[in-house]
This record gives sequence, structure tokens and C-alpha cells, in this order.
Amino acid sequence: MTIVDDTRTVPRPSPTLTPARRRLALFALALGGFGIGASEFVSMGLLPDIAGGLLSERMATDPEGGIARAGLAISAYALGVVVGAPVLALLSVRWSRSSMIVGLAAALAAGAVLSALMPTFELTVFARFLAGVPHGAYFGVASLLAASLMGPGNQGKGVALALSGLTVANLLGVPVLTAVGQAAGWRAVYLLIALIFVATVTALHLTVPREEKVAGRRMADEIVALRRVQLWVIMGIAAIGFAGAFAVFSYVADITTNVTGASATAVPWVLAAAGLGMTVGNVIGGATTDRSVGATLMVGFPLYIAALVGLFLVADVSLVALLVAFFLMNAANASLNPAMQTWLIRVAHRSEVLGASLNHAAFNVANALGAALGGAVIAAGFGYEAPMVVAIVLASVGFAMVSATLIALRVRARRTRALLARHEDTLTGQIPRVPVGV
Repeated sequence: MTIVDDTRTVPRPSPTLTPARRRLALFALALGGFGIGASEFVSMGLLPDIAGGLLSERMATDPEGGIARAGLAISAYALGVVVGAPVLALLSVRWSRSSMIVGLAAALAAGAVLSALMPTFELTVFARFLAGVPHGAYFGVASLLAASLMGPGNQGKGVALALSGLTVANLLGVPVLTAVGQAAGWRAVYLLIALIFVATVTALHLTVPREEKVAGRRMADEIVALRRVQLWVIMGIAAIGFAGAFAVFSYVADITTNVTGASATAVPWVLAAAGLGMTVGNVIGGATTDRSVGATLMVGFPLYIAALVGLFLVADVSLVALLVAFFLMNAANASLNPAMQTWLIRVAHRSEVLGASLNHAAFNVANALGAALGGAVIAAGFGYEAPMVVAIVLASVGFAMVSATLIALRVRARRTRALLARHEDTLTGQIPRVPVGV
């Protein structure tokens, strides 16, 4: 299925590298993604601990309200990504991508340190906002660098490679760090994450090939992409469709203990199952995206919705059922990520850094929306099963938006071909203007 026929972005070739240095450079890019994944998702596994440490009085009298309020730390991080992704992409139009990626990794390290040291809940929420600001721009630039290092025809695999650090973080890092946080405190976890970003800065500086600044690149050239309606539609699909996964994931610790009835020590295992699903789904999505973005979305979204329904039905059955359901939900969800980011990069065309970054802005609108709606239904007294119902509704709306958009694009493509066919004998004059649908 063809999404667009004139916006395919060809990665710029990277300088000649030895195979060993190319692998190390790709590893360095993924290491930053590992740190980001740990920083973003460990907050969800440790949410009861953060609430207990910073909102102890509220937790003593109203634990559900305390958990819902602590969810603001998750929403604040997501809001930081939403604000930072487009702003940093626009401000960095004259930076080289190799310099930009190192600076972003350093900013991520600073955000993790602040998250560990802030003494009050309000200041911690602000620190989480700052920690999220470099997130989207980092993944945007890392995706482009990875695609360049891997060569032409591998854009989807390059995006998947850049995201692989995030998925491995959920497979290994988040469960381990959650266990560490339960034993040593959540502040120690953010300090460990800061060390991961320090290692990332060093690895990127040593392995990623130096690139020159792009001559003549202006902020105005990047902003042009924002005039494309299709770009905003894609962002809306990501923001609404994937909010469902975050509505569930944000309260994974409470679902595990209060719905399934397992102990808190089971939470790292649930996170590991989710991380394994993300890793598997990301690999599959990267491969299928290079074949067809549209087919990946049209098959992946129904599987994602079905997995959410399955989670709702079996969450209270047993811990094993919860582990399987979380694996399937996150595998289906992650398989869609490379397709969504590749779609945005192609639509953004020459504004490739902005397009790649906006994908993560959209996903973190989903993060903030999902956490807020999930917390709202919990605080309203509907119980810890309610976020799963919210998730099913949001994912279904997202699929409806995908279907409508792809149908509209096909109709527009047929209309364009028909108009051109009627005027193929025209020797002079202009090609007729085609009304813009999406």
C-alpha cells in the first residue's frame, strides 16, 4: 500500500567506516535510547515508591488519589518531550547531526541528575519535565544517523535500530532498575541512569563519524513541513491511538498488585515481559515497514486492539496470564512505532530532523494523555481495571483515524492519476491543480 509517492527521504550516505566502527557507532546510538527508555519507563514501575516518598501524607489518607497525583511526574516528562522535540529540531538547523547527538545526550544526563536530587514533589515534577526535553530530538537525530550508517533502503530498519535501545531497556534495564529502586530507593535509580547517559556521551563522541554543518539550511525551511495537513493527522493518530498503551503502562505496578493480586516483587517480571514484547515487536515492525508502511499499520492496529482486550479479560486471572498479555500488548504496540516514524519522516520530506522528532512528541502526547486519563478513572473510583477500558477506546479511535487517512490518500491518488491522464496530451500550459484532501 502506498502512502505518499513524492516524499521518500533518502538517507545521506555516511563516510567510509570499518565494519567494527559502524557497529560501535550504532551501539552508541542505541545506548542513548537505552538510557531514555530506562528514564521514561522506570518511573512507571516505581510510581508507588515515588508517591510514598514525596506524597507520604496523601498516600496515608487517600492512596488512590496519591497514585493519581504522582502520575503527574509521568505526564510532566511527556510534556517535556512534546515541547522539546520541535523546539530543539528548529533551533538546531545549523548544527551538524554528529554534534547535536552528543549535546542531546549530555542534556539527558543533566535531567536525570536533577530528577534524583530535587527535594519536593513539585520540583521533581519540574525536573522530569526538563529530563524529557531532549528525548524526542535525540531519537529523531539517532534515527537519521542510524539510517545513514546502515545505507539506502534501510530507513525502517534504521529507525528500529535507534529504537532498539528503548526496547532493550524495557526488557532488561527497567525491570532491574525497578528492583534496585524498590531496594535502594528511586533516587538512586535516576543517578544510575545519569551514568548511562555519561557513558553514551563518551561513546558517541568516539564512534559517530563527524558531519559538517548543512550549508544554507534555515529555520524557515524546516517550518514549511508544519504546513502539511497530513503531518498533523499522523501526529494525531499517534497521540490518540497510542495513549491507550500508556494508560495501562503508567499504572502497571498497581494493576499487578491490585488487579492480579501479585506481590510488588512481581512488578519487575511484568516489566520484563513488556520489554520482551517491545523488543520483538520493534524488530518485526522495522522489517515490515521497509516493505509497506500502510500494510504494517492496517495489520498492526487490529492486533494491538485485540491484545488490549485480551489484557482486560485475563488481568485478574493469574500472574502468568498477565505476563503473556503484557508481552502481546507491547509487541503489537512496538511493531507500529517504526511505521509511524517512517511515515512522518517521509511526509516531512526535507525537514527530516523535525519530522523524526515530531513522532516522539506525538507519542509523548499519548504518554501524557494516557497517564492523565488512566489516573482520572482511578481517582474517580472506577478501580485499577478502568485504565484498560480507556486503552481499548483510545486504540480503536486511533485505528479509525488510520483507516480514514489511508482511504483518503488512495482516493486522492486516484483523482490525481485521472486528472493527469485527461491532460496527458497537453503540450503547453500548467498541470491542473489538485485539491488537497489530507
